[in-house]
Amino acid sequence: MTVTSPQRILGIDYGSHRIGLSLSDPLCLIAQPITALVNNKLTIENLKTLILQEHITLVVVGMPLNLKGKQAQKAEEVQSFISELQENIGIEVITWDERFTTTIAQKTLIAMGTKKKERQKKDGRIDSMAAAIILQGYLDCTKHSRSC
Repeated sequence: MTVTSPQRILGIDYGSHRIGLSLSDPLCLIAQPITALVNNKLTIENLKTLILQEHITLVVVGMPLNLKGKQAQKAEEVQSFISELQENIGIEVITWDERFTTTIAQKTLIAMGTKKKERQKKDGRIDSMAAAIILQGYLDCTKHSRSC
């Protein structure tokens, strides 16, 4: 009997300064925020390491869209990041609509009782929460969901 490692999906909320990360559970049903990375020259290597450690089989990157559903101004920068990521990791990378995820992340932190002082820290908490919202949206639309 062969035991296979659980497979997970990585969610990414790309930002020029920080990149929020989230991870699915092994059944790919629930997304949870994990951390945020400083966006620098080590970002791709750090992501490669995480992908290997967590047995990630798919990466979902939030794509900035405008209210009409067209790619927003930041989309070109995100697309460049995705191209570099695909060249270096060897697994599938897809995009997912990230409209309003930061606002939803802020409201979620408020609902969780996070103090205003904590929410205002530039520690990546909102970025990783936004990544979890992006990933959860993808998971909900691909697993037994009737809402998508």
